[in-house]
Amino acid sequence: MNKAIKIVFMGTPDFAVTTLKTILDHNYTVVGVITAPDKPAGRGRKLNESAVKVFAKEKGLHILQPTNLKNPAFLEELKALEADLQIIVAFRMLPKLVWDMPKHGTFNLHASLLPNYRGAAPINWAIINGETKTGVSTFFIDERIDTGEMILQQDIAIDPSENAGSLHDKLMTIGSDLVIDTIKRIETGTVKTTPQPEDAIIRTAYKLDRDNCKIDFSNTMDDIYNKIRGLSPYPAAWCELVNNNDVLDIKIYKAEKEIESHSLENGTIISDKSTLKVAVKEGFIKILDLKLPGKRNMDVKSLLNGYRFDEDAKLR
Repeated sequence: MNKAIKIVFMGTPDFAVTTLKTILDHNYTVVGVITAPDKPAGRGRKLNESAVKVFAKEKGLHILQPTNLKNPAFLEELKALEADLQIIVAFRMLPKLVWDMPKHGTFNLHASLLPNYRGAAPINWAIINGETKTGVSTFFIDERIDTGEMILQQDIAIDPSENAGSLHDKLMTIGSDLVIDTIKRIETGTVKTTPQPEDAIIRTAYKLDRDNCKIDFSNTMDDIYNKIRGLSPYPAAWCELVNNNDVLDIKIYKAEKEIESHSLENGTIISDKSTLKVAVKEGFIKILDLKLPGKRNMDVKSLLNGYRFDEDAKLR
C-alpha cells in the first residue's frame, strides 16, 4: 500500500538512484522526479540521459528536466504535483521558490559529516585529507549551500586502503537508509533539527579541477597516496611523465607505499620488468594501475610488456 506522503525527488548521478530506489521499495509515493537536462556526450554528441532519468523512466515516474529552476512554467508544473516533501540527492542549488514549496519542506542528503566537507566533492576530499571517518547527513535546505539545520547523521570508518569509488558505494547505501529514517520522522512529526555549528574549523569539499587533481611529488608520501586513492576511479590523480623527449600527462589509479631511505630526487622513476616506483620523501610510491594518453587504464605489468622508461625518466 502506498504511503500517504507525496514526494518529489531531485537528483542526477548513480549516487541518487539508490536513494530513489529505496524510497520506492518502502512504498512511498513519488509524484515527480527532477533531474538534469540531457547532455550531448561522446564523439557522436549523442544526448546522454542522467542515471536518475534512466531509472525513473524504467519505473514509469513523472520526469521534469528544467534548465532554469525559476522558470514560471516549471514552477507551475512543480506546484501542480502537490508534493508534501522534496528530497534532494546530488542535484544543484535550489531557489527558495522551489525548496520552500512543500508543506514539510525540502531536505538534502549530503555525503559527509556536516558541517565538514560542504561542497561538490565530499567523498574525494575526505580521503585526500586523510580522514579516518566520514558519513552522511540529512538537513533541511536553506539559502546557502549545505548549511541548513541538520536532521540525522550516520558515520562510517574510512579504510586505510579505501578509494573514492568504494567509499562512494558504502555511503550510497547508508545514505539511502538515512533518508528513509528521515522521511519517517517527518511523517510522524517527530523530526528534530540541530543548527550546524559555525564556530568549528570547517574543511571544504572544493570542486575538483585539473589543478587540484595534480600530484605534487614534493609532498609527503601519505599526502600523495591519499590523493591517488581519493581521486580513484574518477576523475583520477594525474602528473607529467618525462621520458626521453616525451612529456605525457598520465593518470594514476592505484598505488602502494614503500617506506625506505634513499637519496634520489623526488619524482625519480625506478622500474624493472614488473614494477614501477617513484621516489618521494619517505620512500617510494609503487604504482599499480595507470593510464597513458590514448590508452586504456592498465596494471603496471601489462604496461611494462611494451613500454620502456629511460634511465632519467621522472614524474613531475
